[in-house]
Amino acid sequence: YLFFFQESMHAYGANVYSTVLEELMKGKQRKFIAVEQEFFRLWWDGVATDTQKQQVHQLLQEGRLEFVIGGQVMHDEAVTLIDDQILQLTEGHGFLYETFGFRPQFSWHVDPFGASATTPTLFALAGFNAHLISRIDYDLKADMQKNKKLQFVWQGSPSLPERQIFTHVMDQYSYCTPSQLPFSNRSGFYWNGFATFPDPPKDGVYPNMSLPVTAANLHLYAQTMVANIKERAAWFRTEDVLWPWGCDKQFFNASVQYPNMDLLLDYINKHSGEFGVTVQYATLSDYFQAVYSRNLTWEIRDSQDFLPYSTEPFQAWTGFYTSRSTLKGVARRASSLLFAGESFFTQYVRKHPEGSICKCKALKQLQSLRWAVSEVQHHDGITGTESPKVKDMYMNNLMYGMLNVKKLMASIIFDVNNAKKNGEVYSSVYTEDSGKPDVDQYVVVYNPLAWNITTFVTVSVSNMAMSVYDELGRSVPAQVQSSVESQSTYDLYILVSISGLSYRKYNIKPSSGKQSAFIGRAIKYKRRHLTRAERQSRRLFPVVNNCYQIVFDQNTNLMHSITERETNQTVQLTQEFLEYHVNGDTMKGPISDNYMFAPNGSAVPVSKAVGLEVVSGSLMTETRQYFYSNVTSQDYIYAVYTRIYSVPEGYDGKLLCHRIEQEYSVGPLELNREAVLRTSTSLNTGQLLYTDNNGYQIQKRPFKAYVNNTVARNYYPMVQTAYIEDDTTRLMLLAERAHGVSSQGNGQVEVMLHRRLWNNLQWNVNNNLTLNDSSVVRPVIWLILGTKAVTNTLYRTSGLVLEHRPVVMFGALSGGKPKLHRQLQQNAVHDSAITVPPNLHVQTLSIPGWRYSSNHTEQVHSTRVGEQKQGDADFSRVLLRIRHLYEVGEDPVLSQPVMVDLKALLKGLGSVTVVEERSLTGTWDVNTLKRWKWKTAQYPSKGFFNSTETSEDCIVTVHPKEIRTFFVYFQVQ
Repeated sequence: YLFFFQESMHAYGANVYSTVLEELMKGKQRKFIAVEQEFFRLWWDGVATDTQKQQVHQLLQEGRLEFVIGGQVMHDEAVTLIDDQILQLTEGHGFLYETFGFRPQFSWHVDPFGASATTPTLFALAGFNAHLISRIDYDLKADMQKNKKLQFVWQGSPSLPERQIFTHVMDQYSYCTPSQLPFSNRSGFYWNGFATFPDPPKDGVYPNMSLPVTAANLHLYAQTMVANIKERAAWFRTEDVLWPWGCDKQFFNASVQYPNMDLLLDYINKHSGEFGVTVQYATLSDYFQAVYSRNLTWEIRDSQDFLPYSTEPFQAWTGFYTSRSTLKGVARRASSLLFAGESFFTQYVRKHPEGSICKCKALKQLQSLRWAVSEVQHHDGITGTESPKVKDMYMNNLMYGMLNVKKLMASIIFDVNNAKKNGEVYSSVYTEDSGKPDVDQYVVVYNPLAWNITTFVTVSVSNMAMSVYDELGRSVPAQVQSSVESQSTYDLYILVSISGLSYRKYNIKPSSGKQSAFIGRAIKYKRRHLTRAERQSRRLFPVVNNCYQIVFDQNTNLMHSITERETNQTVQLTQEFLEYHVNGDTMKGPISDNYMFAPNGSAVPVSKAVGLEVVSGSLMTETRQYFYSNVTSQDYIYAVYTRIYSVPEGYDGKLLCHRIEQEYSVGPLELNREAVLRTSTSLNTGQLLYTDNNGYQIQKRPFKAYVNNTVARNYYPMVQTAYIEDDTTRLMLLAERAHGVSSQGNGQVEVMLHRRLWNNLQWNVNNNLTLNDSSVVRPVIWLILGTKAVTNTLYRTSGLVLEHRPVVMFGALSGGKPKLHRQLQQNAVHDSAITVPPNLHVQTLSIPGWRYSSNHTEQVHSTRVGEQKQGDADFSRVLLRIRHLYEVGEDPVLSQPVMVDLKALLKGLGSVTVVEERSLTGTWDVNTLKRWKWKTAQYPSKGFFNSTETSEDCIVTVHPKEIRTFFVYFQVQ
């Protein structure tokens, strides 16, 4: 979180692998576990010698080196999306399997700040036998420790009870060796000291090197270690104690570490009669194998997660749910672009085998974004808990990868359409830059979802008089209006209707005569003083579409109520911005920082006056509210742009009509302010909130009163979804980046949108972790209001439509009408669309490029005899993942299992010859995957979980919440 990956590699990372290898070769008893593949791969590709590579192979075969988790990083669990967790895990697992034929089977999730219930399901799907976590609430951990309940079988998903996994929670000492020595004021057990930056010390003397083991202190060292082992043994049910040796940035000088450890372990074992303990080097596999063989019956934990996480009464780690909101937003945009680019490239390779694009280069372009999106999932990445320069590294890598994928998508379009290569080419995603606004231009819009989508895309234009036409020259509904962003341009909203995983091409022309785009007309209302408004009678005015009537109060310029028109239910609803003031001086009390949120009191309203402008046209009405600190202020720090859409006849407008789209502008904030948008309603919610785990499942969040820090401890992460409800009506919020969310009062939901902090905690100051973030953030949230039944059918699809908005690319037209290529006309007819029912989601359609064999015996053989296939990536294997979006019993129709004929689904890509069902990350054939079944009341005998069912003749039945992974091969064209 403080240094670039490369800086860490130089200062200590490379030395960890080089010196540990050297030491492991010196003693057969020595072992080591390694986690993050990003570091290992940098070492493997850039540092390791041939001899060292051979040694890694040997040690893995002997079981003395073990990779645990095996993802690119140890991902955060609170603010990451399940798709991105799977991506980074798959990225690491693919490398390990291709290079060593090795498949991790244990997790080591010791450092994420709180534990999500998605993770046990994810690791079970990946073939893991046990899961290990550490950071959970201090008071809960103390209670579990006292009652020997730190180990249990966790059923993370209520719909997938068989995807349960044995879970071990680290005790109060967590994952680092305790360093206190009763016989010395120097630290113990860390003989290599602490890493130094930017360079390792020339003389090999590091700061804080522990007291070496000598004949004089050997017995005292052994007593200290045994005492700690016995203290811990009392907290667990079996005779086996996991004693972690190491910590962050350790073992960079293993030649000092192992010899001292050897002396100590040998001494304890020689005197085991006296100590009552024997000790051995172990991997996680050794430990869990020992516990498994004890044959105990374990308690089952249901799908409740361990969020939020507090370490002390005033230390609630709920600030990072919002920290560095811009990075959180870019990380999600990059992820969405990557998934679009993958499916776009896969279709190109399948449908255009003669295409002129170099596939190896294209794969490298995709890989640059795979790496960037994977690494930012780190628990000090997307969390916003890194120093500014490391944040910049993540941002730069994401932007570079996005640029690569945009270039690839643009080049595919031009290749497919035989565009003249000398014609000017523009490519942009969403609306960052719109080519040349004054010339004839075309816009290519790709729908990355496997559903037919009707939505609006926005293009920036320099003229109000515009017309839009489709591939066949027909006029397309559009609306043009003044831009929120800029005085000199206009926003053109184009209504697009696109089949699954397909694209359409639109021609935009400035029109001199009759134009097709509707004009949005603006009305400005007088700025209103909020404090005086209470004395006046209400003056209300409505903004309406087919689904909602939103009423504003002209005295305050605030929202007053929303009526859901189908049921005629009206909910009183107002929104305001507030700020929590927080302390930055450690002498004065608890502080907020990148990680923690420690408010001084209740949130304070920020504005005394609100300005309002309403822009209305035939397709859309946009209300623009500006919040001022007083009636005469020139500038605003807060604004809300609320849009509702009216869909013309002949278009499927169900999702579009039912969403109230809000975009916020927040910042720059004053120092030590945390900005929230509070929505207060007349719903009688009893302060019960619902939020999602990683966009995968919903958690119930009753408000809890604590002696201290109640506000902060009732904040939860919202990755994609949050809602409040009463007996009849539900208000849903859908987000395109993570936020902290809370219900601090009946009928209320508040979302933390931005934070700007400075504190004088020495550690934070030294490491530049003070979050002095002076940016303006522009998050988007969609609101859906309705009965539980209606919102149930809408919110899963809507959340994904928000996540995977269409990709927009621009091109200029050189003279005259665009020449229509036959391919495009076919595309207009959508003969090759890939579509699934609304309760399924095609989560991945990609060409990973891995060269490993699907046959495990073959793969292990080829890695052992050093016959790994070098050379070109494999472009024949397509990776397909299908996810069921609903829980068992959530909806009478949508919660049903779905039969999918994979041949029919993918017929547009060619003729399917072979389908292999694989584990989540692709490295296991599900027919050979046998996970440990731990004894519970539900499963009284030990054994193995086999794959639930296999697909016959490419027809699979996808059950609620399942994520099914396949390798698909097609007939060679």
